Amino acid sequence: MTTQLLSEVQFSQFDLPRPVQQGLSDAGFSHCTLIQAQALPWLLAGRDVAGQAQTGTGKTAAFLVALYTRLLSRPAWPDRRQTQPRAVILAPTRELAIQIHKDALLLGRHTEFQLGLIYGGTDYVKQRDSLAAGVDILIGTPGRIIDYFKQRVFDLHAVEVMVLDEADRMFDLGFIKDIRFLLRRMPKPDRRLSMLFSATLSYRVMELAYEHMNNPELVKIESERVTAEKVRQLVYYPSNAEKIPLLLGLLQQHRPERTMIFVNTKQTAERLAAYLTGNDHKVALLSGDVPQRKRQRLLQGFQTGEYPLLVATDVASRGLHIPAVSHVINFDLPESEEDYVHRIGRTARAGAEGDAISFACEDYAFHLPDIETFIGHKIPAADIDPNLMIRPKPPARRERNSQMRAGKPGANKPRRRRRPTRGTA
Repeated sequence: MTTQLLSEVQFSQFDLPRPVQQGLSDAGFSHCTLIQAQALPWLLAGRDVAGQAQTGTGKTAAFLVALYTRLLSRPAWPDRRQTQPRAVILAPTRELAIQIHKDALLLGRHTEFQLGLIYGGTDYVKQRDSLAAGVDILIGTPGRIIDYFKQRVFDLHAVEVMVLDEADRMFDLGFIKDIRFLLRRMPKPDRRLSMLFSATLSYRVMELAYEHMNNPELVKIESERVTAEKVRQLVYYPSNAEKIPLLLGLLQQHRPERTMIFVNTKQTAERLAAYLTGNDHKVALLSGDVPQRKRQRLLQGFQTGEYPLLVATDVASRGLHIPAVSHVINFDLPESEEDYVHRIGRTARAGAEGDAISFACEDYAFHLPDIETFIGHKIPAADIDPNLMIRPKPPARRERNSQMRAGKPGANKPRRRRRPTRGTA
């Protein structure tokens, strides 16, 4: 965490339980970020908080410190059963849920709380069994949680702490009915501590807060810029045919160690990944239909440097905390100006520096004025130097079907033709 985002407030100034202090020390946290310094006094006093801050500013640690402190300082309800979690953290995407769980393990390693991680796409029976065995803190996405809830695997009658992370994204992804379903089955707002965090505290988010929280305190970390301060933004205006040669040239020029390349469709992602592979780049491909196990394996490979490039649709533009992403390239400009902010927010996190390069091509250039209006400034334009363009080699051959992608035995064998049966005389 850089000093630009840190306050003068130290965690040691708060009356935190020893296990929480040890977890913060293990994580290397001594000083609070701005959102932590402003939110924690209210939360530790038992007041609900609706917080607004940019991505990468320490919101997760803020609500985890408050959550652990609350649970450690109060005994569980005497009639609580093991299938009744004491705290629930709701996230819009499985990637964000996984990241929160990882942070919760780090900060809570000296507590004895049992964590449960619930999300769709994998491990259905395993996750169900873990819930049935009992968890203290339930972290997950709304759909899978509701699935198990309706099966009566667990209930929400003993929830003491509720966290809703990235509330604005819940609306964007159509989860708000699911969120209301779950909140209405928890104890009344005055019987639990509730925290809501969002990139923007819009009218619809605040309506949700006042409906399901106990007179929350508003905590806003204002910024003159919608985008992070240290993102160097640049836009090129290529024709559609120039996009791949320009991308190859930029990659050769910058030689980035860890780059996320965003596209708008799965088809474009597959085509681009094939070209990059054919031009001697190691690339991971992440789109909405990638199985969860493979998705986690690819993300791990990207974080460790096995894949310097990650081609992704907007499924990866939120909820990922990947350190040291040096470049974000919008191969396609997003159709939503908010998606632009979330995409380029993958770099320059926690006060670091980074580059965001966008292609305003024939298909998507008309989105640029709305993006610039939303972020409050013009994005500097760059001329396309012919010397920067690289003539691409042919794309690598794509796998022909999902069985081949999964590496299933026999996937490459031709199907045997059935011999027609003769009719009897």
